[in-house]
Amino acid sequence: MAQKTVTIYTDDLTGTQSEEVQTHTFSLDGVNYEIDLVSDNYDKLFEALAPFIEKGRKTRRTIESGRPRKLLSGGPSSEELRVWARENNLQVSDRGRVPAAIHEAYRAAH
Repeated sequence: MAQKTVTIYTDDLTGTQSEEVQTHTFSLDGVNYEIDLVSDNYDKLFEALAPFIEKGRKTRRTIESGRPRKLLSGGPSSEELRVWARENNLQVSDRGRVPAAIHEAYRAAH
């Protein structure tokens, strides 16, 4: 017996079936959303959000927690913190998040 699997792509906004549907993600108030849209509806979403995107600040998500974190401007990178910590006889791992105590010690020294 043969089986055939058919995938039907549907725009979440209009219910329109199309092979051109793509999944888009966005976040609001710490909640992540996914929506499947054809390009015309994505353009509508982007146009609606454009003024807020233009005035908003970018954040990045940490791999460990998935929580948003503001990008630090002018602060040291994780690698710079690690080098500084080692030069000052503080233990720090080669990978992962730099502990808050290292951040605090760096700020206190600078």
